[in-house]
Amino acid sequence: MGSVIYAGVVTDRVIVVGAGHAGLEAAFAAARVGAKVLVVTGRLDTIGQTPCNPSVGGVAKAHLVAEIEALGGLMGRAADACAIHGRVLNLSKGPAVWSTRLQVDKAGYGAYVRRALLEAPGIEVVEGLVASVHLGEDGGVQGVVLRDGSVIPGTRVVVTTGTFLGGLLHTGDQKTPGGRVGEPPATALSEQLKQLGFRLSRLKTGTPPRLSAASLDLDVMSPQPSDDPFPRFTPPDEPEQPPVLPKVHCHLTHTNEATHAIIAANLTKSAMYSGQIKGVGPRYCPSVEDKIVRFEGRSSHQVFVEPEGLDTDLVYPNGISTSLPADVQEEFVRTIRGFERAVMVRPGYAVEYDAVDARGLTHHLESKDHPGLFFAGQINGTSGYEEAGVQGLVAGANAAASLCGGPGLVVGRDEGYTGVLIDDLITQGCDEPYRMFTARAEYRILLRQDNADTRLTSLAHAAGLVGVERVERVERRRAAIVVAKTEPASATPSWIAARARAEELYAGYIDRQRREIERIRGEGAQNLPLAIDLDYAAMPGLSGEQAQRLAHVRPTSTGQAARIPGVTPAALMCLWAHARQRQRTVRG
Repeated sequence: MGSVIYAGVVTDRVIVVGAGHAGLEAAFAAARVGAKVLVVTGRLDTIGQTPCNPSVGGVAKAHLVAEIEALGGLMGRAADACAIHGRVLNLSKGPAVWSTRLQVDKAGYGAYVRRALLEAPGIEVVEGLVASVHLGEDGGVQGVVLRDGSVIPGTRVVVTTGTFLGGLLHTGDQKTPGGRVGEPPATALSEQLKQLGFRLSRLKTGTPPRLSAASLDLDVMSPQPSDDPFPRFTPPDEPEQPPVLPKVHCHLTHTNEATHAIIAANLTKSAMYSGQIKGVGPRYCPSVEDKIVRFEGRSSHQVFVEPEGLDTDLVYPNGISTSLPADVQEEFVRTIRGFERAVMVRPGYAVEYDAVDARGLTHHLESKDHPGLFFAGQINGTSGYEEAGVQGLVAGANAAASLCGGPGLVVGRDEGYTGVLIDDLITQGCDEPYRMFTARAEYRILLRQDNADTRLTSLAHAAGLVGVERVERVERRRAAIVVAKTEPASATPSWIAARARAEELYAGYIDRQRREIERIRGEGAQNLPLAIDLDYAAMPGLSGEQAQRLAHVRPTSTGQAARIPGVTPAALMCLWAHARQRQRTVRG
């Protein structure tokens, strides 16, 4: 499949730019809602890659995967089908924060999702590099223009370029344009977005060196077996259960003082510390150089040795992401216990890329200034496959809904981590890659991983993302949980019994949080709509600073305005007064 030149009138369809985790979920969601979909990707063979750690889930990220599953998405099912190691994290804490993490077969995962995309009805896939979004004279979206000049028409575009937007790879003082190794960046698209008025920031992520498993001494490391029973994201009563792959152990080792000494002596050679990289990296997933500097008093750091698949010799040493020169990487790696004879197959590197300021988007992830143009994934400033996937699903569903006349999809902060993620992005923006944590969700007692289906399936059905059969299965689960709570000695499946116990454990907290939500939602006068083009500078009672803060975000409701950092109660009173007056005028 090469790039295709489409002639004639603008086609009513959704074009998805990119086929990573965000692009995949966007395409599937848009097709499920009923739109014709065309996906443009640089290479067919890299569709759905896990270019960094081949794992899905983890703390809070598992909640996002469970929500993708509840909304009819693919990520959880693909992870289940390709899992080779699995654990539930946070088991020492309450079930609200229990989080599944699956290590997947890297090649198998890519093949699974690639096949699903290429075989999906209503979705066409072409190879090509998008140079720009094609806009009409009225500013409306009319398609995309490829680097070779081909024009692909479409009235909705979802941009999911990941780390490719102005992407630059760093290893020591070596700089290579690219979104990942061997693939060119989307430089022209980055320049066009700037010209269209989008605020771009420079962010950074990274990856560790890849090592040959045969060169490592696993016997001196601590084995990390999978949990029994093996965890999964797909509910056990779903009719299409994924196949079961053989399972492997991960292993745990540590850096030491010799490792740290080599890194410290070579800090000026790191792209991060030489001043070569201008982008801001993720605070909660730092490079090994960052760890040595920020945690100066620590004599060691954990390194998880994670196989990349069943049919590959490569392992992923989780914990030593770096942008040091290749020779320095090889030197410090061999100081780590079990790595003394390590063969480095590929050095680690940092990736610097452009991200869009998501405060210019609505809760639908649609541009406020360019209707029909949607953004999802790392381009919005997030970090991680899971954060990208759920954004893609929401953007794709809303792009299709705006095309087909559907209701669209908005998840509230009290309904899912999806809602927390998107509301945080479009209200606060981010000055570093955003990673989901359970602490970000104020209603996390209600938002467990195991109850994502009962929280979101009805919402998914209303948006056209799942059929009535899925809703009926969820209702049967809900009824079974009620029975398990009233008759705990009954022969209930263990996973249903566990959900019943969790609800009973949190019963008092759940009732309290639901009353709080009802109180907030009941105060309709406290959460009124605001026009996107509201002139805050002309609003009586607002200071210049407050007007500037509000104009920067352009909130769509007084509730969203209240979450903007630095907006004062006095400013909110002005907004409420304006919104009430506008409401009375409309009614009158």
